[in-house]
Amino acid sequence: MPRRLTGFTPSGDLHLGNYIGAIRPILAGQDETDTVVFVSDLHALTLDHDPDDVRRRTLEFATALLAAGADPDGCLFFVQSHVPEVLELHYLLECATGYGEAHRMIQFKEKSKRQEQVRMSLLTYPVLMAADILLYDTDEVPVGEDQRQHVELARDVASRFNARYGPTFTLPRAVNPPVAARIMDLTAPDAKMSKSTSAAGGALRLLDEPDVLRRKVLRAVTDAQREVTYDPENRPGVSNLLAILAACTGGDPARLARDFGGNGELKQAVADAVVATLTPVRERYLELARDPAHVRSVLRAGAARARKLAGEKVQEAREAIGLLAG
Repeated sequence: MPRRLTGFTPSGDLHLGNYIGAIRPILAGQDETDTVVFVSDLHALTLDHDPDDVRRRTLEFATALLAAGADPDGCLFFVQSHVPEVLELHYLLECATGYGEAHRMIQFKEKSKRQEQVRMSLLTYPVLMAADILLYDTDEVPVGEDQRQHVELARDVASRFNARYGPTFTLPRAVNPPVAARIMDLTAPDAKMSKSTSAAGGALRLLDEPDVLRRKVLRAVTDAQREVTYDPENRPGVSNLLAILAACTGGDPARLARDFGGNGELKQAVADAVVATLTPVRERYLELARDPAHVRSVLRAGAARARKLAGEKVQEAREAIGLLAG
């Protein structure tokens, strides 16, 4: 089976868009792929952050992924920094990466514009991402267009390393995630729902209470037209609600539009569907959160398995690039 890798950076709050677009496909593919799932806490350090917040969110994200159905017996599940071999491989790959390659990354250009002080880690984190991918001989990385460039960098660096120092790394490829609804912000439906930039009322958080989810949906921005139609370009608010309903129920947004006589009726149906989708995850999360020692033990076991694979790959890369064995 192909090995597929997905990471979640513990910044902001996981929301319905993350669940539909990234978490649910992992669950569906656990029996069809050799799956690697990790919380990429090192990536959270590239921007200004609160240390306690990173630690809290790392455990929260891991617990939420388990609550959503990630199976630590069926996939490799761990926290990135618990596998220190990734940092050594990061440096070895930097020795095969050009400065211009890292500087051309679109996300670096965009994020650096918003920072008063740009950290070196923001420039080099695509190489760390390459290390995440290459460390486990990953075949496939499901990514959106905003991350595809990083997977291409990993492939280029791996190809160059193999050509110069001998076959060492599997060449990864970016794959399109399974088709999923593009979930937009409820208060600004022309922008994607975001872990970090969505306003409190604009994102349906994975761990929101049912009443909170319902209230957010009922307050979502729509328009003054009475008829319910699916028209993302001209009616983004109504279309976003239809997309959410379709994602939660497995329907088609254009066909679902015919079932409603007005926006109020649509909002009630969307609220019901969102609550039915996310409440079981929240309830399981609350159960797991009562026993953080269990979650930590799951992460330790996953890290031990990951370190075995990682240690073998790093040793192979060390020998290939010319380091003297200890």
